[in-house]
Amino acid sequence: MADKKADILIIGHVTRDLITQDINDGYRIGGTSSFGAITSLRLNRTPAIVTGAASPDDLAGLPSGIESIIVPSPHTTTFANVYNSEGRIQYCYAAASPMGSIDIPDHLHSPSIVLLGPLVNEVGADIASMFSKETIVAAVPQGWMRYWDETGRVYSKLWENAKQILPYLDALVLSLEDIDYDMERLELFFEYVPVVVVTEYRDGSTLYQPQPDGQVLETKIPPRPAVEVDPTGAGDVFATAFLIRLQEIGDPIAAARFANVTASIGVESEGVTGIPQREQVLAYMDENPVEVYQQSYYST
Repeated sequence: MADKKADILIIGHVTRDLITQDINDGYRIGGTSSFGAITSLRLNRTPAIVTGAASPDDLAGLPSGIESIIVPSPHTTTFANVYNSEGRIQYCYAAASPMGSIDIPDHLHSPSIVLLGPLVNEVGADIASMFSKETIVAAVPQGWMRYWDETGRVYSKLWENAKQILPYLDALVLSLEDIDYDMERLELFFEYVPVVVVTEYRDGSTLYQPQPDGQVLETKIPPRPAVEVDPTGAGDVFATAFLIRLQEIGDPIAAARFANVTASIGVESEGVTGIPQREQVLAYMDENPVEVYQQSYYST
């Protein structure tokens, strides 16, 4: 257990990410819980994770300072990520057990931030509603929006239990890939969630804020140019950095800029190794300020 009480809780499977599609070539640790917890440490916060795994050894790649609650499982979730000129092709070869509110210990019911990070539909719908009103609850919903065939090939699908979860979220972070590049899928989210952020790969991100009059304010957050080495986990790094900065300063635009910079630095190295320290992110932002953000009202 970590020495200090966790102030950010991340719920979702730690994964074994195969380096190639051949299991004999080995794997790296992955998943929203892994990338999010390490990002939290680098940004001077105290993380805890709740995950399913077959063995504590599958979490051995995590650094010290992370409180890890492991739900026993016959398997550890295992993915392969294959990148080509058109983007990512993903394969799921094993899935750990699902988790529900009963798996969240009492001392983790009121952290400053909760990030729900499902990968294989493992985060139960009852979890989102269980935290204190003071907690910022957010989700990276990719694992509720995918399925895989008999070969393990992963595909996008609609988020079937969204209406059970969305009312309890303070923020939602997802990628264009998660919605299969169909912007109309965002409209359901706008009905429930006050802050929605869509990450757009090399183009930065877009922040959506539903307004009392029914319109949705759209703010383009410019990217930090990066020399990409490994984009795996960039969305998880972004989401964690965004929530941390949002909780600290209450400004979603500045938080999204902070998250863009954090994630773009992270992709310049393999796996979790390049996730930057807070001081590195703030120094870049000081040296490269954004004076004016492009804003408009969202329309289909």
